[in-house]
Amino acid sequence: MTPLNPIKQPDTQLRVLALLFGAGFAVLLAGLWYVQVFSSKKFADSLEDQAVRSVRMPAVRGKIVDRNGQPFAENRPTYNVELYLAELGKHFHAEYVRLRPAGARLTRAEREQLEWAARYNVVSNITAQVGDWLQQPQVIDQRKFQRHYNEVRALPISILQNLNAVQVARFAERPGVFPGLDLEIQPLRVYPHGSLAAHVLGSLTRDDSSQEEEDAFYHYRLPDWKGQTGMEGVFDGQLRGTAGTRSMTVNRLGYRQQETVLRAPEPGDNVVLTLDFKLQRAVEAALVTSMFGAQTRGAAVVLDAQNGDVLAMASAPAFEPAEFMGRISTERWTNVLNHPVQKPMLNRATQENYHPGSILKMLTGLAALEMEKLDPKEIFNVEPDLERPGKGCIHVGNRKVKDTVAAGPYNFKKALMHSSNSYFIHHALKPGVLQKMIMLGGKFHLGERTGILPRQETAGEFPDQTDLVRRWQPGDTANLAIGQGQVSVSPLQVAVMTAAIANGGKVFWPRLVLRLEPSDPQFGEKPSEFPVRLRDELGVKPEHLRIIHEAMLADTQETGGTGLEAAVPGLKIGGKTGTAEVERGGHIVDKTTWFSSFAPVDAPKWVVVVMVESGASGGKTCAPIAKKIYEALKQRERDGGQKNATLARLN
Repeated sequence: MTPLNPIKQPDTQLRVLALLFGAGFAVLLAGLWYVQVFSSKKFADSLEDQAVRSVRMPAVRGKIVDRNGQPFAENRPTYNVELYLAELGKHFHAEYVRLRPAGARLTRAEREQLEWAARYNVVSNITAQVGDWLQQPQVIDQRKFQRHYNEVRALPISILQNLNAVQVARFAERPGVFPGLDLEIQPLRVYPHGSLAAHVLGSLTRDDSSQEEEDAFYHYRLPDWKGQTGMEGVFDGQLRGTAGTRSMTVNRLGYRQQETVLRAPEPGDNVVLTLDFKLQRAVEAALVTSMFGAQTRGAAVVLDAQNGDVLAMASAPAFEPAEFMGRISTERWTNVLNHPVQKPMLNRATQENYHPGSILKMLTGLAALEMEKLDPKEIFNVEPDLERPGKGCIHVGNRKVKDTVAAGPYNFKKALMHSSNSYFIHHALKPGVLQKMIMLGGKFHLGERTGILPRQETAGEFPDQTDLVRRWQPGDTANLAIGQGQVSVSPLQVAVMTAAIANGGKVFWPRLVLRLEPSDPQFGEKPSEFPVRLRDELGVKPEHLRIIHEAMLADTQETGGTGLEAAVPGLKIGGKTGTAEVERGGHIVDKTTWFSSFAPVDAPKWVVVVMVESGASGGKTCAPIAKKIYEALKQRERDGGQKNATLARLN
C-alpha cells in the first residue's frame, strides 16, 4: 500500500477566509471596547438624563341604550391634530437666535423670557398655519400652552380638534408638511338625540382620577370624564371601564423619547334602560304644551302597570348633556341652565315636591271603601255656597272649604269624575278613615324615595301615625283628603301609586335599568340583569279597586268627566285629574295641574302621569298631553304586532 503524501502546498483560499474572520473579530472587539470603555461615560450620562413616566389611558365609555338597543349616549371617533414639542427643539433654538438682540448680554431672567417667547412663537405659528391649511382657523392660548409645557410637555398638545372627513383626507395627503404633527384618534362621548332623556342620562364632568382597584399613581393622565348625575353618574364605574397604562421614556428636558403600552384599556359596560326610544321622544314632544310651548314646566312618566318598568320619563324644560363636556359661559349658566324659574337642570319627574291635589282622592276613596264607611251608591248632598252661586262647599268646624262642583246629589262615581271636594272630605272625616289613609299611604310608600335616581330624587311628605297625636285637627284631615296640606309627591311616586291601583294592589319598585352588558363580547362576561322587584302589596279587596276603576273610566268617557280630553277612540282609559294650590306666605301664588291614569281599564298595561306647573287645570292642560301619549302607546303596540308578524312569516 502506498502511503498518503502530506499536503505541503499552502491553501490560499483558507488563508483568506481566516484573515476575514480575524478582521471581523477585531472589529467586534474594537466596537465593544468603544462602547464599554471609551463611550461608557457618555451612555451613563444619557441614562441619568432619561426617566420612565407612566401614563393613564382612559377606556372607551360604555353606551347607554334603550330596551331595543337604540343609543341615547354613545361614542364616535374624533380626529385631532396633536403637536409633539420634542420634535421642535431646533426650531425653538432658531427662533431664539432670531429674537435675541445681536451682541446683547442678557440676564438669566431675560434669557428665560426670550426662550419662552421663542417656544410660543413657533407653536403659535404652526397652529395658525395648520389652521389655515385645514380651513379651521385656530389660535393657541398662551396660558394653555405655558401650563402644558410646564406640566406635561412629554405629551402632545392638541391644536385642532374634531376634524371632518375632508380635513382628515387633506392632512393624510401631506403628513410631514409641518414638524411634530400627528393625527390622533380619540373616542368622543356624544348624545345623538340632543336633549332627549337628558335628565335620565345625566351629565359628565372632566375627571382624570383613578377608580377603585386601579393604579393610583400616574405621572401623566390623558383626558377622561366622570358621570355626575343620572345614569352617567349612577353607573359611572361600570361605564368608564378599566384604564390602561403606557410607559414613556423622557429625556432630561421632559420630552418624549419612546413609549410602550403596558396594559391596554378595557371598554366600559353598556347600560340597557327600560325606556323605549320612540315613546320617550313622543312623550317629550307631547309635554311641550300649546299653552306654554318651549317654556312648559312639567313632567310625564309612563310605567308598565304589571312590573313597574319605566317606559318613558320626561322633564321640561330639558338641557343638552353635551354642553357639560365643554366650557359653559357664565351668561349661559346664569340665564339658562341655572334659571330660577325654568330650572332645566331639575328633574321634575323625581326631584321636586308637589301637592297632588285631587288625584289623591283615589287613595281617600279606597280607604273609605276599605273601612266600609262609603257606599258607592249612596247619595251625598253637597251644600250650596251662598257666596258663590252655583257652587258647593262643606264646613269643617268653623272653616268653609270651597268646592269646584255645583251643589247637589253625588254618589261615588259622580263625585270622582266631577272631582267633588266636599264628598271626599265628608267621608275622610268618618271614624277610622284617616288612619286607613295613612296606612295605605305607607303601603304606597309615599314620603319615601324609590332609589331610582340617587341624588336626584325627593322623598316627598306624607303623615304617619305619630302625626295624628301632634296637634292634628279636622282641618288637616280635610286638606289631606283632597291632596293639600301635609302631603307632597313626585310624578314618579304618583305613577307607582296609580300602577298599584290598576294592577290589583302590587306596589313595584320602579325599574329603569334592564341590564348591564359588556361592550365587547370577547371578554366573555355575562350580562348583569336587574330583576323586577315587588316592594309591597296593598292587601285591599278587589271589588273596591274595581269600583275605583269604573269611576276613573267614567272620568274620561262620560259627560261631565274632568278627564274627557284624554279620551282615545278604541282605548278604555281610567283617569283622575287634579289641580293643587301653591301657597306662599298665606297667599295662593300658583297651582300645579295633574292627570293620573292607566289603560286599558279591563286589562291594565300602562300608567301615564302628567304634571304641569302653572297650568289651567288638570283636565284642560294635562289630559290632552296624556291623550298624545296614549296615541303613541297604541302606535307602539301596532308596530310591535307588525314586527312579530313579520318575524313569524320569516320563520
